[in-house]
Amino acid sequence: MKIRKFRKKPVIIDAIQWTGKNTKEVESFIGKTLKKQLSVMRKGEIVSLYIDTLEGGHVASISDWIIKGIKGEFYPCKPDIFEQTYEKVEGDI
Repeated sequence: MKIRKFRKKPVIIDAIQWTGKNTKEVESFIGKTLKKQLSVMRKGEIVSLYIDTLEGGHVASISDWIIKGIKGEFYPCKPDIFEQTYEKVEGDI
């Protein structure tokens, strides 16, 4: 079988970076897929979030990006992967 090359289709996504201090904004963005009762607490602060995704539960750490996928699903993405995969879109869409 011949190996072929493919390019990822350009898709514009909505995303928010979780700073550890904007949990309410993240919760507003992703709604019921955030399972706060499973959040890990350290010294009274939330340091990780448990998010239901199409592939099951995933943990988001501080500085991870929370992405809304093309089917309306949400999932976390590590900052280095996000930087390599996405670029900021200027202006309103």
